[in-house]
Amino acid sequence: MTEFSGNAQAMSLVGFSAVATITLLLCVMTGPDRDDLDEFYTGYNSLSPMRNGLAIAGDYISAATVLGTGGVIALFGYDGIVLALSTALSLMLLMFLLAEPLRNAGRFTMGDALTRRMPGRSVRIAACAVTITALVPLMLVQLAGTGQLLAFLLGFGGDTLQTGCIIGVGALMISYAAIGGMKGTALIQILKMIMLLGSGAVVAVLILNRFDWDPGALFDAAAAKSGVGPAFLESGLQFAHGPNPRLDMITSQLTVVLGGACLPHVTMRMYTASSARQVRRSMSWAVSSVALFVLVITVVGCGATALIGRAVIAQADPRGNTAYLLGSQAAFGPAVSTTETFLFTTVTTAIFLTLLASVAGMILACANSLAHDVFAARVREMSPRREMTLARVSALAVGVPAILLATLVQHHSLQPLVTLSFCLGASAIAPALVYSLFWRRYTRTGLLSTLIGGSLAVLLLMPGTNLVSGSPLSAFPDADFNWFPFTTTGLVSIPLGFACGWLGTMASGRQKAAEQRRQYEAVEGWILAGAARRRA
Repeated sequence: MTEFSGNAQAMSLVGFSAVATITLLLCVMTGPDRDDLDEFYTGYNSLSPMRNGLAIAGDYISAATVLGTGGVIALFGYDGIVLALSTALSLMLLMFLLAEPLRNAGRFTMGDALTRRMPGRSVRIAACAVTITALVPLMLVQLAGTGQLLAFLLGFGGDTLQTGCIIGVGALMISYAAIGGMKGTALIQILKMIMLLGSGAVVAVLILNRFDWDPGALFDAAAAKSGVGPAFLESGLQFAHGPNPRLDMITSQLTVVLGGACLPHVTMRMYTASSARQVRRSMSWAVSSVALFVLVITVVGCGATALIGRAVIAQADPRGNTAYLLGSQAAFGPAVSTTETFLFTTVTTAIFLTLLASVAGMILACANSLAHDVFAARVREMSPRREMTLARVSALAVGVPAILLATLVQHHSLQPLVTLSFCLGASAIAPALVYSLFWRRYTRTGLLSTLIGGSLAVLLLMPGTNLVSGSPLSAFPDADFNWFPFTTTGLVSIPLGFACGWLGTMASGRQKAAEQRRQYEAVEGWILAGAARRRA
């Protein structure tokens, strides 16, 4: 099941080349044609709610989500389904709690939203540092996954070819961000979502048809072929080897719920909506798209186990990252006909486009923050032309080191990097946004304490988790320095991130807290109701 025909490999290569060419042309055609910051950073708020919603969903659903979550569902059943549902719940939390205040408070970056009530260069620098720290690990996962995906599909195994793929695709992604800006990358995200949902829906329909449209029969067949029996449909299988499997599972889901939608490349899409009503409608489309994706990936993941067996999936990749592709191949059959080959090529091309679009959005978020929050903030009256040039150079400055690091980590387990990003989102960014947008007494010291304390907690605890060492599937399987026996750092780092913000605010003193309260009341109408949106 892991071998692909020469015809399928050739068509996949053609599909990848076509997608790369078309998306690059889209960026050139839709990118800013003059030196205008609003056009580069927000696309002039010109996207309709449907298109903006698809772009938000595209930024939110990365290749790590498609391949990683699909693999967890295929290997661990119930735990993977809960993970997929947590992904949708995270975006719903953003929709109902943070989307409108973020849109009202911010302009271009997370730094703008945080400095609405607490101006200061230190806040912008801290926001930029956390943005880059949270997104670079996810970039490495996508870039390293590009080489692995192409090697898996096209049948080559040489390290040199995989490294060449990473470098080539990375250069393409930097071009997307630098040339297309917000509007260009948005169009790529929209195209990605259409292809991903369309091809995934076809696969899901074919799988359900195999089981007479009975989801119960699909789940029973998956449990029977899982090798673990009824445990496949019960909680705790993924964390069974830990000392506290239920607590580990709850903490992992909480980290996904709090961290996923707070990552800067997702929140930056809130600033592209022209009004509060538009951001609500955009988020409705985004949540609907992600909910449909959850249904699709649940069917495809369980279908992969039901059709080919858990052992085959684990043999192809012990972490299950190829389950989505293997399940699609099994649904289409042996791909001997032109139609079957074309359909499978559509699926693989959608995955490839997901890799391209995900990193392009992350590079853009990092580049925008670096240019706008760090460099432009140093100069009182920087010209739009110079700031746009800095943003494009920043895309190169962020992208090149990410490409080099990805070539170094491509042969290690990448799950710790994904978890690191989500933990930073849940432990540092989420508390900072919640406190900044809703707590009147919150001070600059509290904000910096949240960002720095939450981030340090994650960075110090993460090396001790069982994803880094202590198990055959960890990043360093031959080592064992596992002193924090959980999959994520959320059990400690999330409460600590909120606590740091509270302690920093209390340490600022009553006078400072009262001053911040007055400053918040002055902008409260803008933040919560968009009464008179003011530019940062």
